[in-house]
Amino acid sequence: MSDNSGTGTLATKAIGFAEYGGLDVLRPIEVELPAPGPGQVRIAVRAVGVNPLDHKVRSGALTALFPVTFPAVPGYEVAGVVESVGEGVTEWRTGDEVLGAVHGGGYAEHVLADADRLVGKPAALGWAQAAAIPVAAETSWRCLDLLGVESGHTLLVHGAAGGVGTVLLQFARVRGIRVVGTASEANHGHLRELGAVPVAYGEGLAERVRAAAPGGVDRVLDAAGSGVLPLSVELAGGAERVLTIADWQGAEQHGVRFTGGEATVPYDRPALNGALGLLAAGGLTLPLHRVLPLAEAAEAQAESARGHLRGKIVLIAT
Repeated sequence: MSDNSGTGTLATKAIGFAEYGGLDVLRPIEVELPAPGPGQVRIAVRAVGVNPLDHKVRSGALTALFPVTFPAVPGYEVAGVVESVGEGVTEWRTGDEVLGAVHGGGYAEHVLADADRLVGKPAALGWAQAAAIPVAAETSWRCLDLLGVESGHTLLVHGAAGGVGTVLLQFARVRGIRVVGTASEANHGHLRELGAVPVAYGEGLAERVRAAAPGGVDRVLDAAGSGVLPLSVELAGGAERVLTIADWQGAEQHGVRFTGGEATVPYDRPALNGALGLLAAGGLTLPLHRVLPLAEAAEAQAESARGHLRGKIVLIAT
């Protein structure tokens, strides 16, 4: 971290992009990092989670939902050490180890975060696994709430083996929700270990889901974004019973709800505490699909875009 020519504003090294485009627009840059404002902390980043949102924002595919100011730095979840605190922050002190969501900027050595979106990192939890929790936990908690899934319900999850699906399945299990999850054959064993009934993608999916859930499915979550919304509406018995986090254009076309983190209800703290509670009880599995250095952010995004992940991809900042 360096000082910007006498302005008093600090700069931090990051991986960012100055225009929308392919992987080649991701480059090492320096960005200004002001002191934390009221209710904020500055974090020295140790690890940052990689999500599909990262490459979708970089490509320009989500400009209507997630506009950015160039140069833009991806990264919406981090784990690291509190470096300084802003006015009114009493919960955190310099040196505290934390994890949580940020408003972008995580692919960097330092990032600003809202103090109330963070929780303390357990000492036994590694940096990479800590960075894999925030987005998956908050998204899972939010989706289960918005869908109104209850104990005894059957939930169909498309793309169940990814970062969100892996955590959501475990939240669902402790709530008494039965999950049927779509995934590639290679990930079926993983889903069974998490308590889900796995089914394969592709032609004949409806028949396989009906065989796995003879009583039908009560709700559907699309975490894959692979054109499954019409089938999901049919299986659930109505568009109001389907939610997608991966296909906002299809959602509009088929009358399905889309959620992308814009919820007014603050899900971060309950979700993170729920995940860490499961972890402490030995009931949370956090597989890491791949861990890479921050300098290999382009490769991480390429892998994320290819899909068929088991767990999360994480970048190590230092």
